[in-house]
Amino acid sequence: MSGGVERVDGLDGGFPSSQLEHDGELIRTGAPVTGVVGLGEVIVTAHGDGGLRFFGADQPPVIAPVHDGVILSMARAGADRVVTGGEDGAFRETATDGTTTLIARLGRRWVDCVAAHPRRGHKACSVGGRVSVWIGAAPEPVELEHPSTVAGLAFDPTGKRLAVAHYGGVTLWTRTGTGWRPDRLEWAGSHVSVAWSPDGAYVVSAMQENALHGWRLQDSLHMTMSGYPAKPRASAWVGSRPYLATSGADQIVAWPFDGEEGPMGRAPLAVNYAGPALVSAVNGLPGTAVVFAGLDDGAVLMSDLEAKPQALVLRGTTGEAVTGVAATPSLSHLLVGDSAGTVLWAPLKA
Repeated sequence: MSGGVERVDGLDGGFPSSQLEHDGELIRTGAPVTGVVGLGEVIVTAHGDGGLRFFGADQPPVIAPVHDGVILSMARAGADRVVTGGEDGAFRETATDGTTTLIARLGRRWVDCVAAHPRRGHKACSVGGRVSVWIGAAPEPVELEHPSTVAGLAFDPTGKRLAVAHYGGVTLWTRTGTGWRPDRLEWAGSHVSVAWSPDGAYVVSAMQENALHGWRLQDSLHMTMSGYPAKPRASAWVGSRPYLATSGADQIVAWPFDGEEGPMGRAPLAVNYAGPALVSAVNGLPGTAVVFAGLDDGAVLMSDLEAKPQALVLRGTTGEAVTGVAATPSLSHLLVGDSAGTVLWAPLKA
């Protein structure tokens, strides 16, 4: 991967602490952060103790005990709520005031993946190879079966299609007048997550083999995005072009999707920095081309992909991998969560 961008000078032992860290609040929850989701000016963290924490400006965090055991997956389900799946076999919805509703209890097996369409109210979760889908306010789900364990779920921008990642490819389920029609996007190997482009024209999965694979849906054109030293498990669509920013490398890697064939035949934008750590979490700032990247040594970088792409260090090295990062749309606050259960909640605008 290439990228003629300025490097940020670091220290032999990593980056020093920043002013943002000194101005922020450090909360040691004791439970690893397993997910971070933004709900406008509120940011939600999921934890290994089964709890959710809702962070907002000028108020203490709202703590909600939701699952008995680790929260395995979380997705935005509306302006003020998320859905979660846990190792307790429960699929739940929780509002920002901490009110929790049980959607379904799915036995003793883990609820591995969840997805939701905030505008239409659709929700989905997976247990093994089975996906349960609730359409709008329907009280009972539709059951969709797959040949192997499901590793990723995502509704398309319209809410009419559901992408399901599993071994051997991705299955696209389309709602019809009589039910759901499956279409298979095949590619050998394990697919461990899936995402739609903002216009619904592309589907991209992360592979077990340190690569991304994508399809242009109008003609099933294949796209392989490789060269990663680690698995690119985290990704985020950033900017109006848009770019797909990803983890899994010792730089922020952002693939351009503005051409007729997406990133095929094109090098990604690569924002370098001085250090051996790998990017472990990425997120974008809605409505902008700003990307936040957390590293597996605890540091956090920020870059504007449409300006001169160089990295600004927001948080120094801590020794604990960043597992989630997000900022409020107003830039009032930045939240960083890590594998040790530490949450940094810091004013960002200044």
